[in-house]
Amino acid sequence: MSQEKTQTPQPARRPTGSFKHEPLSFEYPRHGHSGVAFRPLDVPEQDPARAMPGASLRQDGLERLPQLSEFDVVRHFTRLSMYNVAIDSAMYPLGSCTMKYNPRINETVARLPGFTGMHPLQPDGLSQGLLELMHILLEALKEITGFAAGTLQPAAGAQGELTGVLLIRSALEARGEHRRYMLVPDSAHGTNPASAHLAGFQVREVRSIKDGPAKGTVDTAHLAEMMDTEVAGLMLTNPNTLGVFEPEIVRIAEIVHAKGGYIYCDGANMNAQVGITRPADYGMDVIHLNLHKTFSTPHGGGGPGAGPCLCTAELEPFLPVPRVVKEGGEKDSGGKEPSYRLEWNAPQSIGKVATFHGNVGIMVRALSFILAMGPAGLREMTETAVLNAVYLRHMLKGVLKASTEAPTLHEVVFSDEGLATHGGINTMELAKRLMDYGFHPPTVYFPLTVPGALMVEPTESEPRAELDRFVEAIKAILAEADTNPELVKTAPHSAPRTRLDETRAARKPVLRWTPPE
Repeated sequence: MSQEKTQTPQPARRPTGSFKHEPLSFEYPRHGHSGVAFRPLDVPEQDPARAMPGASLRQDGLERLPQLSEFDVVRHFTRLSMYNVAIDSAMYPLGSCTMKYNPRINETVARLPGFTGMHPLQPDGLSQGLLELMHILLEALKEITGFAAGTLQPAAGAQGELTGVLLIRSALEARGEHRRYMLVPDSAHGTNPASAHLAGFQVREVRSIKDGPAKGTVDTAHLAEMMDTEVAGLMLTNPNTLGVFEPEIVRIAEIVHAKGGYIYCDGANMNAQVGITRPADYGMDVIHLNLHKTFSTPHGGGGPGAGPCLCTAELEPFLPVPRVVKEGGEKDSGGKEPSYRLEWNAPQSIGKVATFHGNVGIMVRALSFILAMGPAGLREMTETAVLNAVYLRHMLKGVLKASTEAPTLHEVVFSDEGLATHGGINTMELAKRLMDYGFHPPTVYFPLTVPGALMVEPTESEPRAELDRFVEAIKAILAEADTNPELVKTAPHSAPRTRLDETRAARKPVLRWTPPE
């Protein structure tokens, strides 16, 4: 990490001119521009009404469509892109989202014609390169997590999560059991109870320990009390949403397994474990991974993503189809290469969970990252991510109140305790003012178990100088709140869009553009 001296951060300047209020493309002046020039007709012109059925013709005359040249369109979307805060332009400490740098070599590899030009319905014989890549990636993920089998099909973390819960349900049904409940800790990601409900389970909440050095971790006594033969299993995030590794993780596994249940491990926080420990080794039964988080592929704004699901040998028969199968070993003495094919014959499979093979472009980028880093590099990635978060917690000691006394790993959650003493500001106002200092706001008000939560995850990408700049920005904002609280309460002041009426936006959202009367 860099040792360079950090300059005191300054708020960004307000954008000026047309960049401040870029209109919608529908709102551009209508000058009759066009993005294409057709050649003169070399056949007689026809009346569309005579050449096509009436139901196929538009009746509005297209008068509402924008009239833009190619240059107009490029400028419009370029300006919109400049409104965005991205990891390429600023620190993006969005807790639990792992917004790390995406190496450009991954983009180069993903754009190779052999990948971009492939059709998902090509036969196996013409898809050997991609099938080999999928096989290698899955083998790498199995090694990283310790599991025996898996699938790359899920196209998002939540879909990988649902896949894992469906595996549990199928395994129980194969044993002749129809359990009704799934346990979820009170600090879990919101997708956990949603996935359990989609899989047909009723959700019961497990308490976290409320005080002391183990605050925020699973209350094993309450878990043991709730775990019975009507419970299918436990959905557990480890490290949890406070960034704390569950100290009783082995005991948790014993409690669940003793009653015949399974443990689904939410892999959202895998960036704190890669190369250090493996979920299968401490008793987990199934996990999803976020390739778009842990393994650096671009994400944000709703996508793209990939959520492979890994599991034990006991759950393997229920994995989705098709599955990539390698036939033959390494190149033999005759020079024959191993081959790969898709296997559909799996009678106990839960079926397909995504179209075709899943989000292939993300798989390519993730494998590029894994191979470039290697085992030692992946371990260093984890260690640096943890070091950066611990450094921020240390540097903000006495400035913000950490939510737990326990050691934290890749992220740190602060509460709003004492925040109101600075001019009466709250967590949201602090987060919004950070935008004026050039930072994307951290995650706010999650987990719900922490009052006024501010969740910060710097990832391994940030140098020490940027971490110091973030710390100084927090201190500067609190000093502003002491002397001029309205400056903070009305932030951001430099964004293209500042304060919204959030109540009106929720109750009366404008979901489509309509022309002015």
